[in-house]
Amino acid sequence: AGTRKQDAYTVKVPEHDALCVIVSDGAGSSSHGGEGASLVCRMLSTVICDWIANHGGLPPDDQLYEWPDLVRDRLALVAKKRELTKRQFASTLVALIVRGDDLLTLQVGDSALVARKAGQWEAICWPENGEFASTTYFITDDPEPRLQIVRKAAGDYDAFAAFSDGIDSIALHHANQEPHARFFDPMIKPVDQASERGRLVALSAALGRYLDGPAICDRTDDDKTLVLVSRG
Repeated sequence: AGTRKQDAYTVKVPEHDALCVIVSDGAGSSSHGGEGASLVCRMLSTVICDWIANHGGLPPDDQLYEWPDLVRDRLALVAKKRELTKRQFASTLVALIVRGDDLLTLQVGDSALVARKAGQWEAICWPENGEFASTTYFITDDPEPRLQIVRKAAGDYDAFAAFSDGIDSIALHHANQEPHARFFDPMIKPVDQASERGRLVALSAALGRYLDGPAICDRTDDDKTLVLVSRG
């Protein structure tokens, strides 16, 4: 459509045994949703990496509930400086944080996260829709965002996929609330088999072309973000 993309993501490796993945989707009904998504990724990843650098383990739930408030306060400040409202930066988020043997996820809205355990894919963060059709929850919601927190044993999982709602109709079986293994298995295979570590530039480019190709775009006209992680 020639407009700004509304998805954003970030991946950080703050320590050798730590990982932070965030995907955010700006609200299409908000004038600055894409900027909001970018700000959410940047601000939240900074907060997470600062915590990991200065504390042992992962934070307790009461600390986690403070993080969206910090992000919201900064969004409100940006909005005020630009004579806009916080709501104009509305965006969802899903975050994966792994440190050592511990794993936690944060979710607001309809972005999702799935993981592979013993060869089978399971949903850890299922898309949350709002009260009405085609609606969801945003980090800018008042009086507070609808934050979902999940904790797991990191060692149980050897692969993860975080994604925005642009591909959930392809990646998820909604009737059974299960990931489509036929979608994720071939997606993760080249990541499993990669000899190098860190961001895989050639595979990322190939994934981008696939998500932007007719096989996917004929089935969804939304922005599409998919972050694949293998611990192989």
